[in-house]
Amino acid sequence: MAEEPRSSEIGTELGRRLYKALTATGAELFQLLLDPDRQVLRSLLKNRNLNEDHLMVLLKRRDLGEDLLKAISQLDVSRHSHRLRIALAKNPGTPGPVMLVLLPHLHLFELVDLCTIPGVTPDQKFAAERTILQRLPTTELGNKMTLARRATAAVVAAILSEGEPRLMEACLNSPRLREVAILQFLNSAKATAETISLIARHPKWKARPNLRLAILKNRKTPDIWFTLLLPQLRAPEVRDLINSRRLRPAQKQLAQDELNRRSAR
Repeated sequence: MAEEPRSSEIGTELGRRLYKALTATGAELFQLLLDPDRQVLRSLLKNRNLNEDHLMVLLKRRDLGEDLLKAISQLDVSRHSHRLRIALAKNPGTPGPVMLVLLPHLHLFELVDLCTIPGVTPDQKFAAERTILQRLPTTELGNKMTLARRATAAVVAAILSEGEPRLMEACLNSPRLREVAILQFLNSAKATAETISLIARHPKWKARPNLRLAILKNRKTPDIWFTLLLPQLRAPEVRDLINSRRLRPAQKQLAQDELNRRSAR
């Protein structure tokens, strides 16, 4: 049974609103959802006529406060409604502990949307991103392909780091991919001749000096890229390659040949 406000409150304007919040019908509730007083809103949560549609409207407000949002999340209707879970997760006031309960129930691309929609707090975005990263090991290839196109920089970097050639182009084409993620991949054990070549020929990344050097410092880099890229390096950089302990003898010889050509001019 709904709790009624104390008798001392009934005669006041707030008391009348509190009583109305407890007893209003479904249609009347929509108007009460606009009330500025949080006591009234909390009383609304005790109204037996309150349903999912009312809560969806209420959760569009950005001034509810953590306590009220926590109370909404604990309602039976919220625990069983996927729509309400999403709405709660998107509300910037939803506290961290509630987010941790909500996020495992969201679908993969609902989490992606949560990372990119305006108005969501950095903490909410970080939590959603972390949930995506935790799911990556069991995510299907096709979904990873879509993630590589749509997800945040950290997610794209994580997909790139797996070294799957079929995902490489989608990652390299992502506007959110950062150069540092490619450098980290080129210096990792996952880099192969095929994936290095995909980076070396990519129109967006092939002219980056740091990436060019990282490509030439990898012993797995096919010799053709030494032939094509060495002429673009400064002489000290070519000498560093000759002295590198990481390169194969054939790669070092290509670097030496480049220096010899320059000396013969």
